Formats: sequence, structure tokens, C-alpha cells
Amino acid sequence: MKINNIGNQNINPYQRNMNKLNAAEKSGKSPSDKIEISTAAKEMQEVSKLGKERQAKVEALKDQVQSGNYTIDPKAIAKGLKNFYQS
Repeated sequence: MKINNIGNQNINPYQRNMNKLNAAEKSGKSPSDKIEISTAAKEMQEVSKLGKERQAKVEALKDQVQSGNYTIDPKAIAKGLKNFYQS
């Protein structure tokens, strides 16, 4: 008794993949790419926006100091120090 075609000799993964693609093309549906942005990445984008706002604020303060228009409020400084050390 002789048994032919034992094993996976007739299996071609490339051909199976091509058959799937051809079937998808015939049905009118084409494979599409999909991108998902994680919540961590979204949070990082928000932080970078805050960084730009802070940088603009620092630049405005630098300009005020250099032009001599910056005024110091000693009461606000004292209040900030008090709140910092009481917390």
C-alpha cells in the first residue's frame, strides 16, 4: 500500500495570501490601513501644547524685565511662600 501527498507539500503560504487579496479585490473591498493613537500619546501632545504656552509666557516676562516694565508684587510673593511651606 502506497500513500501519496503526506504532509504539507501542497501548501504555499504566499499563494494563499495572494488568493485572499484577489478575493478581496473581486468583492470590491480593498484592504485599508488603520492608525490608533494611544491615550498616553494624546497626553504627551497636550503637554507639548502647555510647554509652548509656558515658553510664550517666559518670553513675555523676559521682555518686561529687559525693558524695565516688570513690577514685583511683594504681597503675592509672600502669599506664595506661605502657601508653599504650609502645605
